[in-house]
Amino acid sequence: MTASVLVVEDSETQALRLRGLLEAEGFSVACATSGEAALEHLNAHLPDLIVADFHLPGMDGRELSRQIRLNGRTRALPVLMLTGARESDLERQGLESGADAYVAKSADPKVVIVRLKALLRRAKAETAAPKASEPFRRARVLVAHPSATLRLRLRHLLEHDGYEVAALERLDPDCAALDGELDGVVVGVRGGDRDDLALLAALDARRARLGAPFQLLAFGGEEADRDLLTDALEAGADDVVPASANDEVVRARVRAQLRRKLMADEARRSAGEARAQELALARAEARAAVADDLANANRQLKDAQGQLVQAAKMASLGELVAGIAHEINNPLAFLLGHQDTVERLIATAADETPSPGLDKAKARLASMRVGMKRIQDLVLNLRKFSRLDEGDRHVLDAADSIETVLALLAHKLGDGIEVRRAYAARNTLEGSPALLNQVVMNIVGNAADALGGANGGRGVIGISTRDDGGDFVIAVEDSGPGVPADLRDRIFEPFFTTKPVGAGTGLGLAIAYNVVRAHGGAIAVDQGELGGARFTITIPPPVVDGDAR
Repeated sequence: MTASVLVVEDSETQALRLRGLLEAEGFSVACATSGEAALEHLNAHLPDLIVADFHLPGMDGRELSRQIRLNGRTRALPVLMLTGARESDLERQGLESGADAYVAKSADPKVVIVRLKALLRRAKAETAAPKASEPFRRARVLVAHPSATLRLRLRHLLEHDGYEVAALERLDPDCAALDGELDGVVVGVRGGDRDDLALLAALDARRARLGAPFQLLAFGGEEADRDLLTDALEAGADDVVPASANDEVVRARVRAQLRRKLMADEARRSAGEARAQELALARAEARAAVADDLANANRQLKDAQGQLVQAAKMASLGELVAGIAHEINNPLAFLLGHQDTVERLIATAADETPSPGLDKAKARLASMRVGMKRIQDLVLNLRKFSRLDEGDRHVLDAADSIETVLALLAHKLGDGIEVRRAYAARNTLEGSPALLNQVVMNIVGNAADALGGANGGRGVIGISTRDDGGDFVIAVEDSGPGVPADLRDRIFEPFFTTKPVGAGTGLGLAIAYNVVRAHGGAIAVDQGELGGARFTITIPPPVVDGDAR
């Protein structure tokens, strides 16, 4: 972006020369013919740098620099002062007043440009923050004195320093002029005059009610008048300026008081901005907390919904399985009951009258017995599985429960999937039937699907148990494609599934997660030694009377 420069120069020729030089270098240039005009320009627009002549009509460059440094909004603004080649004392005075650098008017134009660019670089490095939106404001002073001569003297001195000055012959504590944005009030006083002291006290009480109270100065008396000094300070004045003091002393004393006021205003603004930022941060944190609470509530609602759906599903499935098992078990018992009779009669007939047909019938009956035994085992497994809704804890046979699950999933495993078992943990585990039946069934079923067992796929599924410091650990892994790392945190979410549409509900692992969590355990997924996904289920020992058994 183009840097902007304000040139403060009363010589039109010199101003035009500087403007042409700077614009040729790509700067945006504005001009002011006096220090007062420069301050008015700062009210509307803050440049990136000021180039000012030391010798200006009215307020000189030294006072302009002081005014710029007094205001917190312009304090960091670079000031390059121009002066004559031999005016070394003026250079010292200007630097002491706040100018950043001096360049002689007779210097090579390249020197001016290099010096200016160096100041801009330094200013940019010192502050990366954008310039404040609040404009520069000249200090405002109200002078009240019955003497027209002293009023004129004070007004001239203060305006020469760049202040906005209003003058009154008399001042009432309820005067409307005190309601505006005011930085200082200079009141004429006379030694021993009770009315003047009462006016100071009233003004002190008036400013105490303001958000940004003005500085109060008493003007009058002699340097040696200690009674006036004591009385005025006790009445509420911040300083007493003797009327007999020379102009430089008067200006310095007023300048010191106004500097205090402007610094206090800046500190107050900074504190207000800090409070506003803290409040905004607190509000943002509160909104974030509410959002987190809503997200947690929504997550819990989804979990509860998934659990209700799955609970209803499993309850219906349990009833259906129990009913089917019962209906199959009755005719199966009838068949098994007559199987022995038929086998005995066939055996007797074959002994009495040997015949190839009877031998073939005996072989077929043996095959039928094997088939019915398989049906009997399936019914037994179905009856075990139908008890998943039993919420009470039982002592479970871990290996037997896992084998029950594998028997029920035989159709998914097919002939191409090898199941490797390694039951190294203790055989018993206390928990609900769903802990082993449903959790292991969901995980092994997903592994079989990943390997394509029902479609003739081949692979390996490993199931192992171990004791780990009192915890019962079950690990199920496969040689399939595994679970991508970016999805491992999501696979336990209700209704999340990577299966094709219609092939999965996304509830199996979510319910498995909640069943394990209900037992105080944990379930995690990573990559196993077989190359695919590995699910590790950790179940802590049950807690009785505050102690783990």
